[in-house]
Amino acid sequence: MNTLLKKTIAAGALSILLAISSVTAQNYYKNGKAWVTKAEALKPVLKETIIEPKSIVEIVKNKDAFQGWEAKAVAPIDSLYDQSIRKLNSVIVDLGDHYTGYFSFDLATIWGSPDSPVRFRFTFGEVPSELVTPYEPFNGGISRAWLQDQEYNIMYLPGSYKIDRRMACRYIKIDLIGSSPYFDFKINNLKFKAVTSAKNTPKELPASTPEMIKNIDKIGLNTLKECMQTVYEDGPKRDRRLWVGDMYLESLANVYSFENHELTKRCLYMLAGLSDDEGYVLGTVFEAPEPHAQAGQRLMDYSLLYNATLKEYLAATNDMETAKELWPVAKRQLAIINQYVSDNGLVDYERANGEWWLFFDWKDGLNKAAGIQGLMIFALNETYELAKLLNVENEISEVPSLIKKMKRAALKNMYNFKTGLFECGDDHQISYASQAWMIMGDVLSEKASQKALANVMKHQEALQPGGPYMYHYFIQALVKSNMYDEAKTVLTDFWGGMVDKGADTFWEVYDPTNDLISPYGFFPINSYCHAWSCTPVYFIRKYPEIFQK
Repeated sequence: MNTLLKKTIAAGALSILLAISSVTAQNYYKNGKAWVTKAEALKPVLKETIIEPKSIVEIVKNKDAFQGWEAKAVAPIDSLYDQSIRKLNSVIVDLGDHYTGYFSFDLATIWGSPDSPVRFRFTFGEVPSELVTPYEPFNGGISRAWLQDQEYNIMYLPGSYKIDRRMACRYIKIDLIGSSPYFDFKINNLKFKAVTSAKNTPKELPASTPEMIKNIDKIGLNTLKECMQTVYEDGPKRDRRLWVGDMYLESLANVYSFENHELTKRCLYMLAGLSDDEGYVLGTVFEAPEPHAQAGQRLMDYSLLYNATLKEYLAATNDMETAKELWPVAKRQLAIINQYVSDNGLVDYERANGEWWLFFDWKDGLNKAAGIQGLMIFALNETYELAKLLNVENEISEVPSLIKKMKRAALKNMYNFKTGLFECGDDHQISYASQAWMIMGDVLSEKASQKALANVMKHQEALQPGGPYMYHYFIQALVKSNMYDEAKTVLTDFWGGMVDKGADTFWEVYDPTNDLISPYGFFPINSYCHAWSCTPVYFIRKYPEIFQK
């Protein structure tokens, strides 16, 4: 099935999903409902901050700016409040940074008696291009409703008004599209109530830290903060839900920044309680209108990352009670591996790929056979480490031998000893993803790992990462292989490219050669504040000896 179809739900089926999905995920674990209840009890009270726009801006063409557009300040915000919005007709205001929350405003009469409703169209943009790119005709691969534009009828004025829908934006375009000639009015007191569950202030980096690293860290923190709502969201504009892969990376960054471990705990319980009727953690779950899983969303690489998240949570908090309670969930995920590993130790890739969604990266044409082999070994290692922390390794005593068998199979069937690279498929595809995940799984020695990483970066036809998510694991593989200079260079070049292009928060997808790339066929619907892009925070703060020098 096409991955876009797997990630979205047809509008006609949504009502059915909401009716049944809250119970489909509570059939395997006897504590499933209790875990969801625990998760709800851990729901954080969000920190609220009132933000006032900094200026009026215009969006102008600039071939050197991201996506060809930039915002230029043209007047102070106070000047908006002194004039007729009916005569001005359209204006764009700048909050000064990216925020997630709720927009409000006042309307006041200048002269005459309001004798009709007024109608506005508000458009909220994370980046300038969202405010000047026509949305119609819409041909994107996911719902048009994700775009943050909204018409709003006001029946009576003067008064104070609020847009109920939560928005994620820096820029707000206000268009007056309906009013009467028999009275005039102005708009004022524009406010944006920003919300987040990130309440602690992370430590400042040393003054000696390179300026680019400071900038990357600052924007990474802002990205993480915006995605930390009542769960770890993947993106506060879109999709606004809990995905396991995003949660894993967010929780890593959180350990070294905001330290909101209760949010990680909440997400772990929610995912456990909403697992499917075979006990497998599903790729994504929703909070509203009540906690429920996205039906049929079996995402193999994400399910296996649940175990790594639980292990890292225990290591950060020493919360043995939670880890012990959720241990059966982690243990159950190993059944996924047992189903697809053949007697020779090799994953049956074709069957796994046909029966599950294997994501790994937004990269067309990526063969994920080596990726899933390496990730399964990684998950086995992480789960066994978790078991040792809990003193229950006897419950999965078969894991060490399975790891050895899978490593041998990987080397025998996928590794080219001449080139020092893992290859996939009949065309012997070489990719960054294959090398990274085999190294994450400890399949190679340190010296061989260094050779694989050096060679793939020199290989002209190797498939490079398609976005920030895969870049995280490639950098982690470089760090693991003691290739510290290369890790810092890759991080600085990739995320620094977004800094140079004016990012306030880091983006869902980024290709230095193509600003308009989109997995959904329409770049304004991309998420420009996306959880899996926050991980420079993790690297910079966990490994100061590498990244802060």
